[in-house]
Amino acid sequence: MNKNHNIGQLLDKMSRQLDEMMQQKGINDPVMVGIHSAGVWIARRLHESLNIKEPLGELNNSFYRDDFDRIGLHPQTKPSQLPFPLENKHIILVDDVLYTGRTVRAAMNELFDYGRPASITLAVLIDRGGRELPIEAQVIGFKDKTSKDSYYQISQENDKLKLDIVKKEAN
Repeated sequence: MNKNHNIGQLLDKMSRQLDEMMQQKGINDPVMVGIHSAGVWIARRLHESLNIKEPLGELNNSFYRDDFDRIGLHPQTKPSQLPFPLENKHIILVDDVLYTGRTVRAAMNELFDYGRPASITLAVLIDRGGRELPIEAQVIGFKDKTSKDSYYQISQENDKLKLDIVKKEAN
């Protein structure tokens, strides 16, 4: 099932919102960190459109997840790459989908292991509600509540992002 959202338009909207927010807060040199893997794909496009000077950081919070003991480690897990110090930096943290808040919590735990940032702004392509933790995004491409038996899947083909809603298989 394909959702009729133009990802390019959503990224443009998010870029404008981030730019306005940074100006309002007086933040001149933010750094951007994408959460593996689709969050990194989205962050690459936002990073480019915002002309952020520092290289893009990539976060793999697999070891920080509270369900690590149940789901284990994906065999193709890549290490986090944060090519800049985080101490006193204004971080734009980017993910594809915000749902329960657990992925973002894990990402923030890892970020604080690298240093104490001045601030963290959360930007997500999709906010699907269903929070289990008190975490909210400041910049959102769109909000949409899907049923618990489906999920959003973002794929990358030939440098283009594609958005689908996938039904979970019954066990």
